[in-house]
Amino acid sequence: MSTEPWKTKDWFVSPWNFSEEVRAGLHFPKKIKIHDVTLRDGEQQTGVAYDFNDKIRIAEGLAEAGVHRIEAGMPVVSRDDARAITEIVKRNLGPQIFAFSRCMVEDVKRAVDTGVKGIVMEVPASEHIIKYGYRWPLEKAIDLSIESTAYAHSQGLEVVFFPIDFTRAEMNWVLGLIERVATEGHMDSLALVDTFGATSPHAMQYFVRQVKARFPGRPLEAHFHMDFGMGIANTILALAEGVEVVQSTVLGVGERAGNVPWEETTLALLMMYGIDIGINLDKMYALGKMVSEISRHPIPGNRPVYGEHAFNVESGIIATWLINCGDEHMTEVFPYRPSLINREAPRVVMGKGSGIDSVKLWLGRARIPASEEQAMTVLTAVKDWGLAHKRLMTDDEFVVLAKQTLAEEKVLHVAK
Repeated sequence: MSTEPWKTKDWFVSPWNFSEEVRAGLHFPKKIKIHDVTLRDGEQQTGVAYDFNDKIRIAEGLAEAGVHRIEAGMPVVSRDDARAITEIVKRNLGPQIFAFSRCMVEDVKRAVDTGVKGIVMEVPASEHIIKYGYRWPLEKAIDLSIESTAYAHSQGLEVVFFPIDFTRAEMNWVLGLIERVATEGHMDSLALVDTFGATSPHAMQYFVRQVKARFPGRPLEAHFHMDFGMGIANTILALAEGVEVVQSTVLGVGERAGNVPWEETTLALLMMYGIDIGINLDKMYALGKMVSEISRHPIPGNRPVYGEHAFNVESGIIATWLINCGDEHMTEVFPYRPSLINREAPRVVMGKGSGIDSVKLWLGRARIPASEEQAMTVLTAVKDWGLAHKRLMTDDEFVVLAKQTLAEEKVLHVAK
């Protein structure tokens, strides 16, 4: 690791991230994998539907980006889903291909038919959701899990056991359920599932440690949601406790408030912890834009990684920083270079929040000569325009406004 891993030519984060006092309590695994669930959990976002070709395109994009595993879907949902999963397996794209299923033997049979090598198997795991959500007797969840996971193992599948609502269950009860599945059925790895994103970062550390104490040496995976915006922080805390796999989606698409987005997680691991998990960063932006288009999922302008204005500057003070720093010292203004993720260079944009240096820059670019006093007059006009229109100006709109403002000022000067 570099002597100053917090500051490279491509990023500049807090040096405190790498202090001995901070890092002493971190126990990241040697290898961290991304298990992408865009094609399954991502499609559960309200209003999202992927057809056969959509699924193939997304799978190919995920493979190009270097994700380690793709959860290609749930075969039992429909014949189209099963056909897409089968085709993704046949294409041998590189990542491991998993299916998702309920803890039911018939679901597993459908997954086996697609040719996948692994399966994520879900079962309700909190007493209350079994009682109220499923209206099952408690023993039914255990019996189904034992029978179906044992069958999946007998078919040569790698089994990830996925207890729904894990984090809202009574700890001893749910760990007892899992222990019976592990001993009487089969479980290659265990997903720590925060179905409703309802766990605080402080509780996450406790949660992981309790599970590890009960199942020492068992591979663990993190599947967290974003209902309180804690998913990324919780994922990194879980990884720092030794969890090895991140189950996440492109753009964080998914049920309700969505899943953990693996793009932000990947960048945080790289820049804040010095951990490169092997994702091709230059493919990240194009993949996200494609998933946004296919999902009809609009991206907020200030969204990390993908937002239209994530690397644009309107504020006068910050624009001055960017102008003064230039390309050489760009990371004084942004935590990382947009070129790292194959995005365009930062831009100084024009609006109500702009300052005098922004106006001078735009005047110079348009080859409109102006004194300091005239530039200030144009700035006042820009601010008035921005307040009236409540949006940014285009280049053409600025040129028209600047020329008109300077012409009016000239007339007033002559009149005086």
